[in-house]
Amino acid sequence: MPVVRSSEAVVHEMHGARFVSYATPASGSKELAAWRGEVPVGTDAPAHTVSHEEIIHLLSGSLRLTLDGRTETLGAGDTAIVNAGATLAVRNVTDETAVTWVTTSVGLTARLADGTLITPPWAS
Repeated sequence: MPVVRSSEAVVHEMHGARFVSYATPASGSKELAAWRGEVPVGTDAPAHTVSHEEIIHLLSGSLRLTLDGRTETLGAGDTAIVNAGATLAVRNVTDETAVTWVTTSVGLTARLADGTLITPPWAS
């Protein structure tokens, strides 16, 4: 049984946020990827279109998510469902770091507005 201890999680940083990766094929998962996201105060992550569905659960703090042009503010305990092909932007306009738990299918990619394709290692 694969077990990933918190001390073994792999940390990545992109667009001002931290992604603490727990479940990927490298850690024993076959179909799902899961990570803790830490979104600091003032983060304004660029809009990106995702290739796979993502489930974003807010553990603490508050985030402003814009999904296909519709903006919602999420608080601790709220969950956003981001369907494959949707365009998502994330902002933290509060005075505390927001912490999320995110799950998706292995192989997720994200395309930025300028056409750049990102293959995040925490979802591969």
